[in-house]
Amino acid sequence: MHQPQIDYAAVFQTVPGPIALLTPQLVYADANEAFLLMSGRTREQVVGHYLFDVFPDNPNDPSATGMRSLQASLLRVIAEGERDTMALQRYDVEAPERPGYWERRYWSPVNAPVLGPDGSVVLIVHRVEEVTELIRARSRHSSPESGAQVLEAELYTRARELQEVNERLRQAHAREREVAMALQEAMLPAFRDIGHHPAAVRYKPATGALNVCGDWYDLVDLPGDRIAVAVGDVVGHGLEAAGVMGQLRSALSAASRVADGPAKALEVLGLYARSVRGAESTTAVETLIDWDTRTLTYSSAGHPPPALLHTDGTVQFLDQATDPPLGARPEHVPRPQATIPFTDGATLVLYTDGLIERRHEDIDTGLARLADSLTRHPGATPELLADALLAELIPPSGVTDDTALVIIRL
Repeated sequence: MHQPQIDYAAVFQTVPGPIALLTPQLVYADANEAFLLMSGRTREQVVGHYLFDVFPDNPNDPSATGMRSLQASLLRVIAEGERDTMALQRYDVEAPERPGYWERRYWSPVNAPVLGPDGSVVLIVHRVEEVTELIRARSRHSSPESGAQVLEAELYTRARELQEVNERLRQAHAREREVAMALQEAMLPAFRDIGHHPAAVRYKPATGALNVCGDWYDLVDLPGDRIAVAVGDVVGHGLEAAGVMGQLRSALSAASRVADGPAKALEVLGLYARSVRGAESTTAVETLIDWDTRTLTYSSAGHPPPALLHTDGTVQFLDQATDPPLGARPEHVPRPQATIPFTDGATLVLYTDGLIERRHEDIDTGLARLADSLTRHPGATPELLADALLAELIPPSGVTDDTALVIIRL
């Protein structure tokens, strides 16, 4: 079916609500017709001008806080890259046809970031709903004893209370973010090259999540020229998922040191997961790299298959030893294991489903997309390949699932 060509500039201008676009320097990049009509300003008076030159605070009112509150909200959006909904604001506006006369107006603003490819804020969507007439109407229907001033004071007090609650919530969120970052650093190993074999790792939480997630990676040095590499994915995001992740990663790391191969290590992990709340349906895959025999031995607990990029540019998925996720079976059953050879210079890629899975899309589509991306970078170093995969497979707006990525040159 033919897809219609949408004129988004025309859509923006005709949206039935006041919207303006601001740069990170708080300069108007654009404003739709509803915004100009509401503010009583022309496009020439707005676009290209600093926000608070166009709408300064009332200089005749020392208690005016509209500019200060709006600036704080916009700076939060720029710093955190997250939407900020403001409480009801009183923001006096100078009447364009009567210089020096300031009209008392009430606004309900929402500020949302537009992110660039690197995740930084490139624009701010500033949406404003004006409720001045609603407040005036309620004032007209108030009893003589209360009057407009009493109603205004009540509404303004409620707005200040809401702002204080929002500020406390933001402070709590900031503390939680600090805890999350410290938790991530404590629970995930520092990544390094494996002997003379280059390696790279990327760890990307879901859009809107804290800087920690339920995905993990691990490397375990084993006797001989061998190493076990694993990635896993706990259901959920944030601190709770990260706590489960830490327990499972540590358990698999310990099991890998004593178990006879990846399948046995995952069996031990599955038994342990039954005693960990929140570990149900966790997926994991482990690959044992043996440079003495030039073989990869692997086993998967419901996890997307690792990819082997051969030196000739072809891609092979390690999908011959796949079993259900941890805790999916009521009884213990031995897990499968498979072994394949590799040649020097091949590249092993382990990842979690945030890299390939999208809503309403079959997983085979995501795997084909990954294979296509790998074949376009056959000679890239692990670091360059990791950056290329994230750039090509993760949408600029981010994804709703976490992503861990481990790449090793064999």
